[in-house]
Amino acid sequence: MMQAAISNHGVRVGLNDPAPALSTCFSTSYAGIIAFMAVATEGSFARAGERLGIGRSAVCRNVQKLETQLSTRLFSRTTRSTHLTREGERFFEHCNRGVAHLAEAMNDMLDLRQGPPRGLLRLSAPVEFGRKLVAPLLSRFAQAYPDIAVDLMLNDRPADFVGDQIDVAFRSGRIEDSNIIARPLMTTRMVLCASRAYAEQRGLPATLEALSEHDCINFRHAGGTVSEWEFKVDGRVRKYLPAARLTFNDADLVLQAMLDGRGLAQMAEFQVRGHLARHVLVEALPQHMPDDRAHYICYLCRQHLPARIRVFIDFMTEQMRALDRDEAGGYHAVAGRNPAEMLAA
Repeated sequence: MMQAAISNHGVRVGLNDPAPALSTCFSTSYAGIIAFMAVATEGSFARAGERLGIGRSAVCRNVQKLETQLSTRLFSRTTRSTHLTREGERFFEHCNRGVAHLAEAMNDMLDLRQGPPRGLLRLSAPVEFGRKLVAPLLSRFAQAYPDIAVDLMLNDRPADFVGDQIDVAFRSGRIEDSNIIARPLMTTRMVLCASRAYAEQRGLPATLEALSEHDCINFRHAGGTVSEWEFKVDGRVRKYLPAARLTFNDADLVLQAMLDGRGLAQMAEFQVRGHLARHVLVEALPQHMPDDRAHYICYLCRQHLPARIRVFIDFMTEQMRALDRDEAGGYHAVAGRNPAEMLAA
């Protein structure tokens, strides 16, 4: 096995511990290698200095230090000409391959930013928002950008951009972290509703106080807390935690129990729009509906966004805003109507 060893005459870069070896090598010879490549390319120390924007003497010193480090003469110099030695030609060949790799690496990074969108895109979204709104749009996105692979993680906890290597996250409510760029996508309301069958059999509450007379269905968050219901009374937010007969940690189960006539539940508008529009569900206490909640598409930095992230943000912003406009028309046609009118429909 090769080992990194430093002598009085030079540095041998080994493979066992590349980080210290590279640190030692580059700290002593990087400037020398740049000067060497410039002289070899230009054929003159003076022209190399002009190309690098430094004096001829500085180029000479850097090359001499490199030759001392390598214990090798790289140039044959006369008063009229400068030529590579055989060892210099060999060193130039190796360095030139390194320069080509560096140029390739830089071009690859520029291509990610400016070229056709490609690569892996890691996403995070709350479970129900991701399931109902994000996931259905991914097939269309994949058709538009076939060279982008998508990895979607559904989690009701806030995304850890760094730890989970998340490129884009969807969030709702207030964004506390000032390092996160949050672009508004759409708004949604929290709607209290019940199945038509439940409403016909038990009626609907006319006041907040009447909620205690009804069967309620609660949702439990991933952290273990039960979601409080929110209402707006006289311009102020009032929270209410009902004594529920059923509690689930999955919103689809809450919705199914409500459709089965098991009680009232408060859910996000996007989860119940279709059922309300078809009068399968009816709204309760519309006069106390809370303010809209905002949904955002989030990322860490505005600058130097790779093309795959940039096109995804633009795509989702356009698609979700269009979806919000289209579906809001159908929902708001029934939102706010008197529950008795909805039952009579």
